[in-house]
Amino acid sequence: MRRIMFLNQAPKNPGYEVAEIEALLNSYASAGTRIEIAFPDEYEGSEVRERMSDQSAMNGLHHMMETPSIVRKIFWAAQNGYDAVIGSNTFDPGIDGGRLAVDIPVIGPFRTSLHAALVLADRVGITVPVEGHVKYVWRLIRTMGMERFVSDVRPIGVYGKGMKARKAELFDVTQKLIRGLIDETGAEIILPLGGALIPYVVDPDELAQATGAQVLNTKAISIRFAELCIDQKMTQSALTYPRAKLNYQDFTNRI
Repeated sequence: MRRIMFLNQAPKNPGYEVAEIEALLNSYASAGTRIEIAFPDEYEGSEVRERMSDQSAMNGLHHMMETPSIVRKIFWAAQNGYDAVIGSNTFDPGIDGGRLAVDIPVIGPFRTSLHAALVLADRVGITVPVEGHVKYVWRLIRTMGMERFVSDVRPIGVYGKGMKARKAELFDVTQKLIRGLIDETGAEIILPLGGALIPYVVDPDELAQATGAQVLNTKAISIRFAELCIDQKMTQSALTYPRAKLNYQDFTNRI
């Protein structure tokens, strides 16, 4: 049995539909895999994400605030029997830090899906939930050295609480945005960031049908790649991510 932690970016809030989302994630997995949703521990400054979300002003600051708690949970996962950890958030917060802490595979949906896209096409168009994500995502792309393969990053602009009730609006806006990426920038495959929108509300296969372009499912890609890593005994290189000998208390103690 492969046991994979699907680690949320933020501490659990009462409105998070664990059972529903966990069932969807497990539907993407192979037989013999169990996907378990987990959450980082509460941390000082976690309210920053809520305030930024309320203003649709997500610019990456909240990801920097939450990284230590995410890394600590990744280390905990490695100590408690998980075979791999996948970061739930498609902007990959805490992934590099987690790779420096453990020797089990730590998978980021953004980097993994971007590389998958470039196995299948030459030019990738990226959608993000809000305008504040655009410059942030370009910075992330530059750190990966992938900017010449991305045709553009464009915001959907439909975001916030109660998105299920706005599914039709979200679908309509996103399919028009995707057509623009194809017709105006030469995108050949679409990578949607913001899993709370796609695939949790809108199915990427439905967008692909409507637009004629492949729209990737970042969650499914990450899960299947994690399975491959487990089965083939692959993990992040210790030469790229050298590790110190640590215990869990090192992540919680203060000097």
